[in-house]
Amino acid sequence: MLWITRERPKIDRLACPWLIRKFVDKDAEFMYVPFDQVIDKANELSAIAFDIPGVEFTHYHDQCTFDYIVKKYNITDPAIAIIATIVRGADTDRHDIAKEAAGLWAISAGLAHNITDDYELLKTSTLIYDALYSWATHLYQQRHLQNGPFESLLHEVYSKFLKEEKSDRKKIPDWVAELKAIIQDQIDTQFSFDLKKISTELALNPSYLSREFSKYFEDLNFGEYIRKIRIEKAISLIENSSYSLTEIAYLTGFSDQSHFTRIFRQHTGKNPSLFRKNATKSKPDTKGK
Repeated sequence: MLWITRERPKIDRLACPWLIRKFVDKDAEFMYVPFDQVIDKANELSAIAFDIPGVEFTHYHDQCTFDYIVKKYNITDPAIAIIATIVRGADTDRHDIAKEAAGLWAISAGLAHNITDDYELLKTSTLIYDALYSWATHLYQQRHLQNGPFESLLHEVYSKFLKEEKSDRKKIPDWVAELKAIIQDQIDTQFSFDLKKISTELALNPSYLSREFSKYFEDLNFGEYIRKIRIEKAISLIENSSYSLTEIAYLTGFSDQSHFTRIFRQHTGKNPSLFRKNATKSKPDTKGK
């Protein structure tokens, strides 16, 4: 079976292929494409889309896609339960739930920095997850230093680091909130956003903003995030208003309905009219009550 997700994987989009090949389908194939092409390619190739919003195999509440696959396929291996917590901690930036999560994130980020080819990255990361599985299966209770004073000191330092890291995580740069406000304020009326102009408004270097953006905006680049926000608002209007689709296209900042329809289909797998039809059918009938 072919599975497809967005390009430039780091944690979940590398861990999930390893898990699928090991426990679900040893012959599974994987494809990485730009975010806005995932749904179209999945439909075109009869592939399973994963780790993007709006599909079955994705994040639910505080659980990541790896967790969902474990649950979906009833994988009961105790080692996988250990690894799932580590992957979740690394993927959702909650290093406090598993002390190994910070290490997995560091290794994965380093690999992604050094290896620009996604498929080579996947191949290399398989070795990491094979090693992690061996550790979780055979060596989980084994320590490098057995209860020595140096180990105790390391644990103390590491615990302090986790507390400080958790505190630092709250220190999101001021420009993030300002940028979110700009986007929310202009999303309805701006047919296109000028990153350079916004950088000037925020007194930031455009290259810096482009590079740092995904860290604070759901691991999406600037264009992907803007399209995601537009489509989320469009879905809300389709489900909860009587506006025509032409009006909704305008209200969500699309220059014309054909452009709106194309982007909407890329993100949801359905055109807006079919989406509205299905949404209307799913609403409870309150007539006569």
